[in-house]
Amino acid sequence: MSKPKAPRRVADNEALSVGTQIRGSAQKLNLVAALIRNQPVGQAMNILAFSKKAMAVDARKVLASAIANAENNHNLDVDALVVAEASVGKSIVMKRFATRGRGKSTRILKPFSRLRIVVREKQEEEA
Repeated sequence: MSKPKAPRRVADNEALSVGTQIRGSAQKLNLVAALIRNQPVGQAMNILAFSKKAMAVDARKVLASAIANAENNHNLDVDALVVAEASVGKSIVMKRFATRGRGKSTRILKPFSRLRIVVREKQEEEA
């Protein structure tokens, strides 16, 4: 007796990848995610590879994982993939303390973010 298989969370022509603990704020990661939304995956990989933003490194890893999932797990054509969705959310926050003068201390918050990328196989329209 095993559990029934979980249903797919995306359509049949889509593949999903989630980066659950990306170090940095969700606001900064969303700036990078906005660069690749609705872009073909080849162009999106180039944008992330040459971006000056530090969050682009982790976003590129998640996008590469989504492309690999599409190719290996769902048999989708890599050349026809488009970034259908790139959504960002908050994850955990590490709390640290820094000592200050006169025996006081201040709180340091180290946020983590989640990045969910869905790639979709674009169908060519016959004219």
